Amino acid sequence: MQFMPLTPVHKGDAAAVAQSLWEDTARFNTFFDCEPRVDAIPITVVCQRTFPDWMARQSSAVQQWVQFHQFESLLQDADSRGRSRLPSKPRDPVLLLPPEAVGSAHRPAAVLVAASDADTKSAQGVAWTLAALPACLPPAAYVLQQLPSELSPTAAALAWALGTYAFDRYKTRRHIDTAAPAYPTLARPHGCTWAYVESAARAAFLARDLINTPSEHMGPATLEACARVLAEALQGTCRAIVGDALLRDNFPQVHAVGRAAAERHAPRLIELEFAPDTDAATGDQDALSIVLVGKGVTFDSGGLDLKPSSAMRLMKKDMGGAANVLGLALMLRSDAALRRRLHLRVLVPAVENAVSGGAFRPGDVLTARNGMTTEVGNTDAEGRLILADALVYATESAPRLVVDCATLTGAGRVALGTDVPAMFSNDDQVAVELLQAAERTGDALWRLPLHTPYRKLLRSTVADVQNVSDGPYAGCITAALYLNEFVQPTGAGNAAARPAPAWIHIDHMAYATSSAPGRPEGGLEQGIRALHAMISKRYGGGGKE
Repeated sequence: MQFMPLTPVHKGDAAAVAQSLWEDTARFNTFFDCEPRVDAIPITVVCQRTFPDWMARQSSAVQQWVQFHQFESLLQDADSRGRSRLPSKPRDPVLLLPPEAVGSAHRPAAVLVAASDADTKSAQGVAWTLAALPACLPPAAYVLQQLPSELSPTAAALAWALGTYAFDRYKTRRHIDTAAPAYPTLARPHGCTWAYVESAARAAFLARDLINTPSEHMGPATLEACARVLAEALQGTCRAIVGDALLRDNFPQVHAVGRAAAERHAPRLIELEFAPDTDAATGDQDALSIVLVGKGVTFDSGGLDLKPSSAMRLMKKDMGGAANVLGLALMLRSDAALRRRLHLRVLVPAVENAVSGGAFRPGDVLTARNGMTTEVGNTDAEGRLILADALVYATESAPRLVVDCATLTGAGRVALGTDVPAMFSNDDQVAVELLQAAERTGDALWRLPLHTPYRKLLRSTVADVQNVSDGPYAGCITAALYLNEFVQPTGAGNAAARPAPAWIHIDHMAYATSSAPGRPEGGLEQGIRALHAMISKRYGGGGKE
């Protein structure tokens, strides 16, 4: 299969890179037909439960064809993958059915697809087995003719969309291949919620493209340009505090971490704001305010505590938290109910953690926006330092909910692996609702405890706190406990008496280390479909709020 090539990179032009990235996030639409074409080949999706009934209704010739090609083994493979969530590339889950009395010998009469039981259990999720189809079906027009009753047409459509993802922006091969690309197209499934499919797919493509773009073309300035394009597209505003202005406006830890970078990669605090639609906003808008915070370290050398080369290799992905919250913002602003009710802000502290004579040092004491002092135990624990300033700023507006996403700790990956992000929250009810949403959407999350006795592991003899523990234990938890210090209300008057907002912290990989259908190796959205589902139910009018 030939995927559609991406727009070439405009080297050195942040605005052009940002605009081309945004336009390319909708490229999955090329693989869909608005209506079924007259020559569309029907696709039937079966699982172990529905296969016997389907088989009984087929002609003897079709039954023999299916048995000869051992289709039942594909069903067994699909179920074993669904249970184990294996990331490895499976056998193609399709069988092309030949024409019988009529039809062209050059095209199949139909396509039979083996789905796993897991595909049928997440009504708001992704039928990942079906994400293999765009890459394994021959170029033609297709239409979903039959699905198991438990499999959502929306899940099927989203799987197809994500299955078309590829990142070949830097492959020169595509510039000399003048032949028109040939690819399969799918008619939008009847009954699918296309608005959700489009927003979820575009959010995923945005997050993946941002993470996959090399740091040379995705420094803090380009990340800001991407945020500005997104804000304009979603009818919001965007501003940035850059360089030494961070000291003036009291974001000292963002400045300290990013000050060693080249001037063109100057540190900044990027802020997007989206007011509720004015023609339909109701109720207390302040009570429905949400702030998203994303770690935007566009490259992490480790600073003076330099990473070894093997650990530095993928550090273009260290802005994965920023990429994910920008994708989540797209989903929230594309949700009509939330758009009417939510006042949404997005904060991205964007830096490059570089090495130069001006770099911050181990043993330095930094003062955060709220006045708390931090002894730098390790310059490679920089993400929590910049998030601290952003979290303090986020809570100053007394939002209902604060969500931060970050590629924060290797300890989180040791505990849960790369597929399952760690989730922390100071609100048990919010945590329960988010885990329920993760189950509904098939967007895995696992809650870890804010175990306060471990706070002592961050003690410092010269400052209020240290940014790392002196020991090897519970690194994911101690990082979350450090951030928790900056979610507490501060300031004059009654600010200290104000309760802390509900807070969710996601510590994720934001990167697929191997390829699977719909999730090729590279940048990855993690947790944003679950977060959208939870926020939609809780704040969009479908829940108790």
